[in-house]
Amino acid sequence: MADVGGRARAPKMATMAAGVALHLHLQGMKVKAIRVHKIGGPEVLTWEEVEIGEPSEGEIRIKNKAIGVNYVDIYYRTGLHQEPLPFVPGKEAVGVVSAVGPGVTGIEVGDVVGYADTPMGTYTEEQIIPATLAIPIPPSVDHITAASVLLKGMTTYVLVKQAFKWANALGATVIGTVSTQEKAIQAAEDGCHHVIIYTEEDFVAQVAEITSRKGVHVVYDAVGKDTFKGSMECLMPRGCMISYGQCSGRPDPVPVSDLASKSLILGRPGMRHYTATRDELLHAAGEVFAGVAAGVLRVRVNHVYPLHEAARAHADLEARRTSGSVVLLPAMPAADS
Repeated sequence: MADVGGRARAPKMATMAAGVALHLHLQGMKVKAIRVHKIGGPEVLTWEEVEIGEPSEGEIRIKNKAIGVNYVDIYYRTGLHQEPLPFVPGKEAVGVVSAVGPGVTGIEVGDVVGYADTPMGTYTEEQIIPATLAIPIPPSVDHITAASVLLKGMTTYVLVKQAFKWANALGATVIGTVSTQEKAIQAAEDGCHHVIIYTEEDFVAQVAEITSRKGVHVVYDAVGKDTFKGSMECLMPRGCMISYGQCSGRPDPVPVSDLASKSLILGRPGMRHYTATRDELLHAAGEVFAGVAAGVLRVRVNHVYPLHEAARAHADLEARRTSGSVVLLPAMPAADS
């Protein structure tokens, strides 16, 4: 029978391969989930009752407690990234193990675990994933904090090892660009030495002034179309441009000759290629939790929504009405969550 994501059941042997499919089988106990049946705006996120089966060999079932919302979820909903319809969106969640399949060792019912990036499909009350993708959550980290920092934190680890406060700790001068005054205040608090509101200022000119017209060694650009060309202009000769998002739209193609003019390097890394083995995955997650514990990473969960209001969360995120992390809760928030 087809699963909620509209995809075939994953092989019984759990693997770390990219693109492993989350599956909610249409048999067994009933749970609620957000599904996308057609590409479109936030209104296509529908709240439905589905059924979920038991975990197979190498798998575990998780009762989600907190679900991270990331801009990549919008890319899939709008069709910028492709996923067979219908599907359950979401790439980050933390929950409690409710069942363990045959052959799974080191994970027990009641353990608190999370996962990020793969598989797709976290916008649900319960889900089944390969046990090899489960990340143990330290007791000192609450569900909401963990769900807000796993994907973003590990992405940052992959991109720069330590960005903002991490980069600051490594001795880098950090110039942050943001879209609003509120975000500018937060960026400064989070370790940026200079903050530029790119929607109000010429950030290329500002960077030139800050660097005495030398440019910067590296740019990390998650905005995309609105800032991509300017970000390239900010680089010094032999500089490196890392693109890791496109919330303002897909950037225009870059002619190779544009890179040659200053011997620039342009990259578009994906986290899954740097966490392809379980050792790599756990190491990256460990770096994130160590950063949180040390206060190097400051977690801001400024927006929490019930899971069934995922459409409102998406609308607010797209309209730039949010700052910091956005989290969905399958159940009403408790005092200790």
